[in-house]
Amino acid sequence: MFQIDAMSRTPVYEQIISQAEKFILGGILHSGDQLPSVRSLSIELSVNPNTIQKAYGELDLRGIISTVPGRGCFVTEKALETLRANSRKKLLLLEELVAELWAAGVTRKELNDVVENAIGGGRQK
Repeated sequence: MFQIDAMSRTPVYEQIISQAEKFILGGILHSGDQLPSVRSLSIELSVNPNTIQKAYGELDLRGIISTVPGRGCFVTEKALETLRANSRKKLLLLEELVAELWAAGVTRKELNDVVENAIGGGRQK
């Protein structure tokens, strides 16, 4: 499930966090689902267990997962809601970026084409 890009400049723990969030937003992981154990994921990815623990700890702090001692880490009931709310905050950043691109001469058609491409050719979810 998880994959690490060893050539990426993004730290491994951040790659794990990002993928876990994408899995939840994409419906691959649901509320109550258990994440792989630290040990098994560290073996699978050939990554130090402390790195996996750091990623899981950050996800726990964000309220995306909860850790049950002796049982493992589970996706929280509010994970999807939390991630969606955090994603909506990025709309402000997008608005600023679009304004900057517009000022730089990028056309409305170019902007629309990028948006349509990003959402899969305009298919509705």
